[in-house]
Amino acid sequence: MPELPEVETVRRGLEPILTGAHLTHVRQNRPDLRFPFPRDFVSRLEGATVQRVDRRAKYLLMPLSTGETWVAHLGMTGRFTLDGRQLGEFEEPAPIAGKHEHVSLCAEGPAGRTRVGFADARRFGFMGLIATDQVEAHPWFAGLGPEPLGNAFSAAHLGEAFHGRKQSIKVSLLDQRIVAGLGNIYVCEALFRAGVSPLTAAGKVSRPRLERLTGEIRNVLNDAITAGGSTLRDFANADGGQGYFQHSFDAYGREGDPCRRPDCTGVIRRTVQGGRSTFWCPTCQKR
Repeated sequence: MPELPEVETVRRGLEPILTGAHLTHVRQNRPDLRFPFPRDFVSRLEGATVQRVDRRAKYLLMPLSTGETWVAHLGMTGRFTLDGRQLGEFEEPAPIAGKHEHVSLCAEGPAGRTRVGFADARRFGFMGLIATDQVEAHPWFAGLGPEPLGNAFSAAHLGEAFHGRKQSIKVSLLDQRIVAGLGNIYVCEALFRAGVSPLTAAGKVSRPRLERLTGEIRNVLNDAITAGGSTLRDFANADGGQGYFQHSFDAYGREGDPCRRPDCTGVIRRTVQGGRSTFWCPTCQKR
């Protein structure tokens, strides 16, 4: 599933096309994806103007002139297309046309007229229309923690959330109620950069180490966004290019490889936590 940097690169690719654009010729080609499409989805989009393109966790949010917000989640293979152009290259090809394109529309705005499509071969993505003034209270968003790139995310926030918590720091960081949008890949990378063992109980991590960890979470996400995301398997970014941050992974996917930290003689190990693979160096990532 795409992680926060991947969704953010899609947002940035769609922003100049959709912001200020008038939506016309909306077409819905099936009744559902992961969930049913909203009632009267086509008529509620048709004629609306997109005010901006936002992101909350791994959701794309597009407030409309109608007072509703169009919400999209990419799931595993969901991707937007522009003028039928495949948005990036894929390790495993996933069709974006024909029966796999489930929504299409024309966006007429400052960038000109663009045909926008949404395809999702596995149909784990979904879309919604929510009253804009009720988005924060909607079940998809209520209870989400702060954005890891936002001002509310800090060592103080983690310290309070982790107080007395015996669950591992790795699994705790994946709890969307604590931090919104963090995923497995970038948690592994941030813990490696911060020198924190993923096995450490969250409540046992000291304040100085939390300070370093929050900084490294921001750094690894920003590095990945700058690189265009990690483009693992079925994901590609919204401007038609691949992201190459995966070539810079220090821990993720490197089981059995030597640690890249200078002067460390350790070897990257893989373990399973909360049903997800954790990659880490037992030598330099300390409890």
